[in-house]
Amino acid sequence: MPRVESEPETWPEQKPNLTKRDSETGTEWDWEFEDSESEGKQPPTGPPGKDAPPLRTDGDDAPLPEGDNATPLPLEGDNPDVAPRLQLERDDAPLPEEESPEPVAVCGHRRRCHTDCLEAPLSRAFQWLGWQVGAHPWIFLLAPLMLTAALGTGFLYLPKNEEENLEYQYTPVGSPAKAERRFVQNHFTTNDSYRFSPSRRSTETNFISILVVSHSDSLLDPATFTEVSKLDSAVQDLRAAQENGSQIQYQQVCARHRALCVPPNPLLHAWQVNKTLDLSSISFPIYNHSGQRLYLTGFFGGHILGGSLGMGQLLLQAKAMRLLYYLKTELPEDDVQSKQWIIHFLDQLNNIKNSLALEKIEVVHFTSVSRRLEFEATSETVVPLFHLAYIFIILFAVTSCCRFDCIRNKMCVAAFGVISAFLAVVSGFGLLLHIGVPFVIIVANSPFLILGVGVDDMFIMISAWHETSLADDIRQRMSSVYSKVAVSITITTITNILAFYTGVMSSFRSVQYFCIYTGTSLLFCYFYSITCFGAFMALDGKREVVCLRWLEKSDPKWSSFKKSCCFPFGSVPDEHGTDSHPVTLFFRDYFGPLLTSTESKFFVVFLYILYLTSSIYGCFQVEEGLDLRNLASDDSYITPYFNVEEGYFSDYGPRVMVIVTKKVDYWDKDVRQKLENCIKNFEKNYYIDGNFTEFWLSAYVQYLKGKSQDPNDKNTFMNNIPDFFSNFPNFEYDVNISSSNEIISSRGFIQTTDVFSSKDKKIMLF
Repeated sequence: MPRVESEPETWPEQKPNLTKRDSETGTEWDWEFEDSESEGKQPPTGPPGKDAPPLRTDGDDAPLPEGDNATPLPLEGDNPDVAPRLQLERDDAPLPEEESPEPVAVCGHRRRCHTDCLEAPLSRAFQWLGWQVGAHPWIFLLAPLMLTAALGTGFLYLPKNEEENLEYQYTPVGSPAKAERRFVQNHFTTNDSYRFSPSRRSTETNFISILVVSHSDSLLDPATFTEVSKLDSAVQDLRAAQENGSQIQYQQVCARHRALCVPPNPLLHAWQVNKTLDLSSISFPIYNHSGQRLYLTGFFGGHILGGSLGMGQLLLQAKAMRLLYYLKTELPEDDVQSKQWIIHFLDQLNNIKNSLALEKIEVVHFTSVSRRLEFEATSETVVPLFHLAYIFIILFAVTSCCRFDCIRNKMCVAAFGVISAFLAVVSGFGLLLHIGVPFVIIVANSPFLILGVGVDDMFIMISAWHETSLADDIRQRMSSVYSKVAVSITITTITNILAFYTGVMSSFRSVQYFCIYTGTSLLFCYFYSITCFGAFMALDGKREVVCLRWLEKSDPKWSSFKKSCCFPFGSVPDEHGTDSHPVTLFFRDYFGPLLTSTESKFFVVFLYILYLTSSIYGCFQVEEGLDLRNLASDDSYITPYFNVEEGYFSDYGPRVMVIVTKKVDYWDKDVRQKLENCIKNFEKNYYIDGNFTEFWLSAYVQYLKGKSQDPNDKNTFMNNIPDFFSNFPNFEYDVNISSSNEIISSRGFIQTTDVFSSKDKKIMLF
């Protein structure tokens, strides 16, 4: 009797099926291999023998009918018009007897590449963790709460009333500008108590800048100057009270030049000294007043110039004027008092404007501490928004997790999910404050990001919970939930954390600290999602079971009370069924079919092309640089100040130092020629105005020639420098002479112009 022996090379995945069909010669049995891994195998030919033992279908112990006329048992879900297929229980099971030659089976196998090397072990690990959380929910709930309480004590180290150094936090680490400034500070001295020079300062000094805009076409008239003079006098008369009861006057903190406070506006000061000064014959940008040059660049804006006059052009009209009050900065005690006086000025300026009843001018202001104060004020406004955001997120989560029955209602679970994200913020921030990581003000914005990630993980876990059956044990349901969400929340959390920790490599310290705080808090958010939030969800699962049993009790006396407890709906869900949210049904039944229609596909492609085109266009519109108006609130006083400055005072930019960093023979004619050529090359730049170049060497050579001295002789050149400085004291701080009477380094100044944007500044530097 022919039999088919099992092939020793057949892989365990192969499951041969035997199919019975009728033919002209009688009943025939065909081999079929259902598994996808049997690719390349040849099924055996010929019918099997008659005395084969009964075969079983998968999951059915009933024997197959025997004989040619026997009708095979149909399988569940098979088409009755198609002959059913019966699967062999074992590879070596004998086939039904039939008169035919022995079949020959040729088997082959192709190994497949496993792509679940990460998903499979991660799902198994989370499946075990979910089982443990379901078995011991109180441990996983209370342990994170205790950890949060312990780490939350780190907020005791949160800096309070500490001035944040914006330059340290928001400028690149190791930038060339900082190295150049250190060189200037080490080689050139300054003195803001006796010979202060604004262009020669290497660091930002304490200052107050007031922009006065005339309501008429020009403010170059005595009436307008009178109002501006009253404003100037009121500002200088301010006195700031100290804690010890003493007062700080402007004359105590003002930067001085030759024992006098540096005037806030040179032309206004000249008019205050001599009110008969003819304001209609002022030359711009340099005005020669009684043999003294007054540089008016940066002090008058919105001007209209006439013909040549003196060292410039006739100033016909000027729409705006600047009053610039420089205060002492070098000594620590002077710096503190200057800042106190500035803050007092900010508090009193509105009162000054109201008391003066200014009619001809409009006043806007800015100070050296305005950036810090406004930046801190803007960040402090985030705190109420932070509380409001959590309230709205809780309302959204509660609404989204509301169900039509009180059993599967997850409103409390959703609210606790938001609380879990808040606990992550407290733990992450507290840990880093314990360690000593600096807390910069922009870190206050990171809880919004952490809240979004935490709520996202919450919705994923709740969605997986609704796919479980109410009849299953809590441990089984938690195990199923964790195995389903393992990959999604783990991979997204890892990518988010790595993205923020990569920001630690940024050259900005503020960005580094922001990324450290955010990445660490996201790590805690992930940890609390799979422990604390999961435990709360397990406890709520026990509530489901209790409520379900209580509702199913047949007690008519309490039926109305039970329905009222299940407000707004008193229906009892199917124990073995799953739940679908109305939003899910909408996307499944309506939006999905709509999106897959031909018209929708063309419309989506059109929208994507439009989006891509606008995005590419937007990339070319990005401008470099930082606009300080974007760092302040919309109603900040610095916004109108920068609007006026941009509109009227953008013609002239900052003065730039040109430094000779090495020892050179300045008395050598060829060396001097090279230095002069270097200055001339700078003056050829489009953004440089050569009329304002200031270089001590050119002035010194003219001084020696005026005294009939030879500038090419070393001794003559070096010995006459002290006399030159006595006649031109400003140049004394431009030359660094060592104790051995050698010039170590020196500097000159050039004036930039027409620098309107950050792009212009970049082009000017390169």
